[in-house]
Amino acid sequence: MRLDKYLKVSRLIKRRTVANEACDNAHVTVNGRPAKASYDVKEGDELVLTFGERRVRVRVLDVKEHTLKADAASLYEVLD
Repeated sequence: MRLDKYLKVSRLIKRRTVANEACDNAHVTVNGRPAKASYDVKEGDELVLTFGERRVRVRVLDVKEHTLKADAASLYEVLD
């Protein structure tokens, strides 16, 4: 699944266009490298999202095309 779509489905970022912009502006890294929106997310990948002063580090546990809002947090594990 594309990185921008994964960020939206997992509810880490609310809108896919915002996720796409975050990737274009190097606010998202995958396994320590800046990633483009077209990056293919796999289980076990470590994502770091930077929102101004705040950083969120997560590990991908599952990749699903669709998920309910209540189950979205089960797609990743927050590392710090």
